[in-house]
Amino acid sequence: MRTRIKICGLTRFDDVSAAAKAGADAVGFVFHPPSPRFVALEAAAELSRRAPPFITLVGLFVNADPRVVRETLAAVPLHVLQFHGDEDEAYCRQFKRPYIKALRVAPGVDLLARVADFPSAQAILLDAFVESYGGGGRVFDWSLIPQAIGKSLILSGGVNAGNVAEAIARVRPAALDVSTGVESEKGIKDAQKIREFVNAVRVADGRDDRIPSNGNPG
Repeated sequence: MRTRIKICGLTRFDDVSAAAKAGADAVGFVFHPPSPRFVALEAAAELSRRAPPFITLVGLFVNADPRVVRETLAAVPLHVLQFHGDEDEAYCRQFKRPYIKALRVAPGVDLLARVADFPSAQAILLDAFVESYGGGGRVFDWSLIPQAIGKSLILSGGVNAGNVAEAIARVRPAALDVSTGVESEKGIKDAQKIREFVNAVRVADGRDDRIPSNGNPG
């Protein structure tokens, strides 16, 4: 099994490049203006054009007006949409694009019922319950995740190179989504932290294709 990796909240081409060189599968652009990782449409379009091939481009939205999502899709060649707000399934599937639905985990939340509300989702992302709709760098109680969630699971919320092995062993997610855990400051990624995160995932997966600390494959 190979755990997929998404580096989210990218605002600079250097960070897109660092994610690709480290071996990330996807990069995420945040189109939620209140976020410190928000990227303007023109900048996102340029970052997408300069991204290397075979990298999945993901656009993150929070309770956005459908017109905003359509305008973004017209300008930025996104492959997958990621919805972090209170969107229902009809909203998410109206754009005719594969989508990920993020659910915030807290005691008392019936995750199986919530997952069942989104049968058309490509995957379900589980994140900590924070007021800012993600990006808080907070780990939630993984024991709250049901054994059989019925969808491809993406784990987010405070994952980093130090806890990713435990996360993979306990949760067995299809993918990991990291933002705060590879940053030097909000919206600015650290290439070394990205490499360390990707390498930690590879070790946890039992793979021997780690990238040396100098960033050049051996």
